[in-house]
Amino acid sequence: MDRYLRPGLLQLPALPPLSVYVHLPWCLRKCPYCDFNSHELRGDVPQQRYLDAVLADLEASLPLVWGRTVHSIFIGGGTPSLFSPDAIARLVSDLRARLKLEPLCEITLEANPGTFEKDRFRGYRDAGITRLSIGVQSFDDQRLKALGRVHDRAQAIAAAEEAATAFETFNLDLMYALPGQDIAALEQDLTQALALMPPHLSVYHLTIEPNTVFAKFPPQVPEDDVAYAMLDRITEMTGAAGLQRYEVSAYAKPGHGCRHNLNYWEFGDYLGLGAGAHGKLSFPHRVVRQIRYREPQLYMQNALAGRAIAQDEEVPRAQLPFEFMLNALRLKGGFALQSFFERTGQPLSAIEGALAEGERKGLLVRDAGWVRPTERGFDFLSDLQSLFLPA
Repeated sequence: MDRYLRPGLLQLPALPPLSVYVHLPWCLRKCPYCDFNSHELRGDVPQQRYLDAVLADLEASLPLVWGRTVHSIFIGGGTPSLFSPDAIARLVSDLRARLKLEPLCEITLEANPGTFEKDRFRGYRDAGITRLSIGVQSFDDQRLKALGRVHDRAQAIAAAEEAATAFETFNLDLMYALPGQDIAALEQDLTQALALMPPHLSVYHLTIEPNTVFAKFPPQVPEDDVAYAMLDRITEMTGAAGLQRYEVSAYAKPGHGCRHNLNYWEFGDYLGLGAGAHGKLSFPHRVVRQIRYREPQLYMQNALAGRAIAQDEEVPRAQLPFEFMLNALRLKGGFALQSFFERTGQPLSAIEGALAEGERKGLLVRDAGWVRPTERGFDFLSDLQSLFLPA
């Protein structure tokens, strides 16, 4: 702990809000587009041993976050719904017993739409989960097969209907610019999704990531101009259904934005637990990023021995403005300039040149101490964010 608290170049006026991310890394089958740390299940999930490892990881990390209030928890994967409700109840109980959770702490669990997982939804609610995020991706069986998904359209609809009865708020994940998809097919997906009346909808552009099956065998996907037209249609249809686009890929009814993801985008802190989990923690004089061991067996072995962290590095001072903007500019409403100082410990002069350049190019606007991307800036977000790269 001493090395985190030693004097440094930064002087943070206060620590940001804290969230917790827990990674459960197994899935039934690895999707060809997926670059997350997910591993195809061979046999039964080693639930107890893995949760023992996560608990050991948490207890070793407690000195780093002692006394801080946790505002949200996100249990992701992999397919966390491969873990039983009893196992999830144990995980939530372990977290509650050792961390100071705020009274209305949002606790999200990712789930797949398969029948096996759907039948567990009410058990997850009883285990303490307050929000479900369902990885639908598409309601078209042909597209689902191309994406390597293990569920079909009927299972996706049944899962969303079950989530609506079991939870006060839930999210559906969709993807667009899929192999063979045109605008009419996208509209059918969106029409079906919106008919299920999700309070929150995430819609992601399919990207071909390195080290995936799709990178090795690229599918035929829509041209960029078609993908841009799809995004325009997504924004139109979600807006007509009462969902507001509050982040590049996120649409929600009022009061249903994902608090956990908002903390990421506002450059808050998060403790990452589980195989391959990433974390960001702030201290008075530095910001630190951590990565846990990636391979599940190696993670369990090391976590149980009290050494779950594979990488632990201080974010260079010159890199902090870019890291802040990489997140904050994803928000349609932008950010307060004061928050830049509070989260990075740096003066506004550190970004003045880039802000002026963004204004000149029509990518952002400043108004009464607030910065937000323009419509053009939202469309060309990478160009806007790159203005803040260190020289």
